[in-house]
Amino acid sequence: MNAPATTPEPTPAKLKLPLGLVIAVLVMVGILLLPLPPDLPVAGHRMLAILAFAVVVWITEAVSYEASAIMITSLMAFLIGMAPMLDDPSRLYGTSAGITMALTGFSNAALALVAGALFIAAAMTHTGLDRRIALVTLSKIGTSTRRILLGAIAVTILLSLVVPSATARSACVVPIMMGVILAFGVDKRSNIAAGIMIVVAQGTSIWNVGIQTAAAQNLLTVGFMDKMLGARVSWIDWLIAGAPWAIIMSAVLLFVVLKMLPPESDSIPGGKEAVEQSLIALGPMTAPQKRLMAVSVALLLAWATEGKLHSFDTTSTTYAGLVFLLLPRYGVMTWKDVQSRIPWGTVIVFGVGISLGTALLTTQAGQWLGGQVVQNTGLDQVGPLGIFAILGAFLILIHLGFASATALTSALLPILIAVLQTLPGEFNRLGMTMLLGFVVSYGFILPINAPQNMVCLGTQTFTAKQFAKVGLIVTAVGYVLMLGFGATYWKWLGLM
Repeated sequence: MNAPATTPEPTPAKLKLPLGLVIAVLVMVGILLLPLPPDLPVAGHRMLAILAFAVVVWITEAVSYEASAIMITSLMAFLIGMAPMLDDPSRLYGTSAGITMALTGFSNAALALVAGALFIAAAMTHTGLDRRIALVTLSKIGTSTRRILLGAIAVTILLSLVVPSATARSACVVPIMMGVILAFGVDKRSNIAAGIMIVVAQGTSIWNVGIQTAAAQNLLTVGFMDKMLGARVSWIDWLIAGAPWAIIMSAVLLFVVLKMLPPESDSIPGGKEAVEQSLIALGPMTAPQKRLMAVSVALLLAWATEGKLHSFDTTSTTYAGLVFLLLPRYGVMTWKDVQSRIPWGTVIVFGVGISLGTALLTTQAGQWLGGQVVQNTGLDQVGPLGIFAILGAFLILIHLGFASATALTSALLPILIAVLQTLPGEFNRLGMTMLLGFVVSYGFILPINAPQNMVCLGTQTFTAKQFAKVGLIVTAVGYVLMLGFGATYWKWLGLM
């Protein structure tokens, strides 16, 4: 009797190294094999190789940002650890000093502020206060097409003040707006639906410019200010500089969306009722929501009056607020509530990003590269506005290759600060750094350029082509407007 035929088990597919990772390693090795310039220390040479590795990995997204952070840490530990010390070339740094340099970012106040901001964002989602704020705002705006778009902007602005995470804000607003779209009986592929979601995504990026605590890259910028310039811009000074631009660009965004994606109708029946039904379903404001609202308002007041009415820095006041949020019985959440809601990988990437920038300065790699940029581009021949125009345009173009503004800031802002420090003449280097930090948030053209864009793209209400059509105009107008601000308003503020 013949034995029953057995089906051979499928051979598991072999995992291949991501091409981007291979390219990153080859680029790093290639730089390490280049002749050492006479005015560049060995440690600085190796840091430039590590920087190139990081840029390629981040642009290609060969591995996750968290994995790349671990790789960068290890590379710094060994490559810098085996390099001669700057002050005594006869001795090596050693891996202990190398890993210490790789972890310096984790002792930076900006990292603590990011972690605190993530706690507040977690509290918002845990209590549902962010959803309540969004629905109340929409209920007050109205339900014509234009008012719905205006409501999306208004919600974005309000949440930017109290939810210090662009991704968290989008994750809150998108389900609400999708609920509104479905309640209105609007086709998901209609211009109305596309316009609403594009406004949410790009409005979030616009207000990342206007409010310092609205995005991680802003806090990273502040961290580099502290480390490299020995000073920082306060929350209120950032708002005074950035909010007027953001207000104008919000109006521009609404105008462009209405022109590029004209709505099929001017009004949507039943819209107000749908929002009110959602509010009724939430019930009355809960005690935790009231306490969180009180803490949020207190923090806003503390941030806004830093350096004016008191000398407490933003990080310290934020942590004081967290104490109240985590208090037993009187708080709004427990540690278990927080754990699952915080993207801890963001904290790791942020810390390593600060370490990378600091190490570029410590090993003199940043200063050397900044000097090369100045010598070979003629930046020293133009005034402050010209410097901002050139470096700003460079950031906008290079952002097309990055899926994270935080990664872009980590990779390039230390170099640009070094360029500013190398340039001759009297101009406000701290102010210019903040303005370049504004440009980092230009994730308007491709959906992949910002996490909030991808959250909105996931609703399948618009195409990448529609997003780019709006984004190209918003980018061009925003850039020209910044140059106008640089020649007038920001110059009057002494930022140029």
